Amino acid sequence: MDTHVARSQANEEEAALLDAIDKWLNRDVRPHVLKLEHADEYPHEMVEQMKELGLFGATIDPEYGGLGLSATTYAKIVERIAEVWMSLSGIFNSHLIMAACVSRMGTAAQKAEWLPKFATGEIRGGLALTEPDCGTDLQAIRTRARRDGDHYVINGTKTWISNGIQGSCFALLVKTDPEATPRHKGMSMMLAPKGAGFTVSKKLEKLGYKGIDSAELVFDDYRIPADHLIGGEEGRGLQTALGGLELGRINVAARGVGLASAALKDSVKYSQIRKTMGKPICQHQAIQLKLGEMATRVQAARLLTYDAARAYDAGERCDMEAGMAKFYASEAAVENSLEAMRIHGGYGYSKEYHVERYYRDAPLMCIGEGTNEIQRMIIAKQLIERFPA
Repeated sequence: MDTHVARSQANEEEAALLDAIDKWLNRDVRPHVLKLEHADEYPHEMVEQMKELGLFGATIDPEYGGLGLSATTYAKIVERIAEVWMSLSGIFNSHLIMAACVSRMGTAAQKAEWLPKFATGEIRGGLALTEPDCGTDLQAIRTRARRDGDHYVINGTKTWISNGIQGSCFALLVKTDPEATPRHKGMSMMLAPKGAGFTVSKKLEKLGYKGIDSAELVFDDYRIPADHLIGGEEGRGLQTALGGLELGRINVAARGVGLASAALKDSVKYSQIRKTMGKPICQHQAIQLKLGEMATRVQAARLLTYDAARAYDAGERCDMEAGMAKFYASEAAVENSLEAMRIHGGYGYSKEYHVERYYRDAPLMCIGEGTNEIQRMIIAKQLIERFPA
């Protein structure tokens, strides 16, 4: 097929999918966000609708029943969803990171067995990395997987795990050789479906990011078949996790764009309605300065996110690009949410409006998928590596 024709067809397919997402958001999501958010209620009906839209298989290859979307199209979807209710994007993001771990590092048998069920949402879950005493330093994990014949026996605790309550399977980072040097050589990634020895100890209450469940998971002599080791080879767990996190950071960046955009749009609308001193506040220079900065942040964050997604789609190393996008877009969301609250005044502080939710949701993105402090270090190290003196 001619390259131009193929590109045109792809653009049309993307436009049709994004249009379907927009219609779903306006019809079935937007009217219910405030109620679900304030009740911190899991959106079961919306999850079923996301299954029908194919979102749980968004980036999974069509060979396994997924949509096979590019990271660029995926980022556009996440941006739209986050603009309406960021929590929904987390329900399938963590799930798709688990799927990416299998897609990129799994054996042929593992792909054939697990990916079709991930794509339909029959099996949903996420990524279990963080522990009570270990967040950024993943090599410090203590969860132990000991080989016992044709099984592994796992003991340990994971915390702040998205989809921990409603999910049924997790990509679980463990130590298979605690004495290994360097430490990452002793780390492995397992597919861990819920079962005997796997318990959810508690739901973790959060400032924002309501609706999606975050939980602590406990493994007590939990046994899984040895063929649940992703890739079939021990010692590749950290590599597997970091590969999945590239997609996760693009997702978080797209969420930042969506949230920053929502704060901007609400502010532009409100500033034309609210009047002080005989004219709409959008005519006051102080408000115009805020809106100009907010709009620039949104566009800059969007372009950084698409740049990272393009690199990911091209199969290029993109930890620097994804780090830049995640860092900038999340900070843009924080700054825009605060400016939106100032523009809205007292109404920005009211639970009748969405602005206070943006303000509560935004800080999470500066922490999740690797803190922004770590992102800056990654960017700097990559700069030095790519441009040696």
